[in-house]
Amino acid sequence: MKAKQTTISPQDIVVLLKIITYNNQHWEQAPISDELYMSQSEISKSVARSKFSGLLDPSGKKVRRLALMELLQYGVAYVFPQQPGPMVRGIPTAHSAPPLSDVIVSNEPYVWPSAKGKARGQSITPLYPSVVDAVQKDEKLHELLALVDALRVGRAREKEIAIKELKSRILDEPYSQDERLLLI
Repeated sequence: MKAKQTTISPQDIVVLLKIITYNNQHWEQAPISDELYMSQSEISKSVARSKFSGLLDPSGKKVRRLALMELLQYGVAYVFPQQPGPMVRGIPTAHSAPPLSDVIVSNEPYVWPSAKGKARGQSITPLYPSVVDAVQKDEKLHELLALVDALRVGRAREKEIAIKELKSRILDEPYSQDERLLLI
């Protein structure tokens, strides 16, 4: 009998970042499903994978922020790589979206392809297709996902700034007891 390998999927990053936007408030899978335009079964599977990988605590309700930050900082560009594509209309991402657009001036804008978008730029495939709809209603999620895209496609300076911004948004919360033990 073959053992099945459990691996993280790109939508798991989206779900974890959405949970982060709740600022440690209680959350339910059904509203997250609606807000991310994903099925409840996708959310449930994502939560199970994140618990298995240690990105969520055993209850499946609290993001292990330090572990998530390590994955983003050191792994997301390798696990979910991206290369800028052709010029399209879409929604700004990476250094073309806040908060990086306030700091970095570039003649090479990046966008998630979308007919709803008003910007033109090189296309970046989002971590999950429904991201382009979800960020229309959630500015915090848009900023987090744009910062993650900066890690996926950015140059050294953009990545450095993105890491600082992500740390301030993800790790700014007090550490859980489990995370304190990891720091020792």
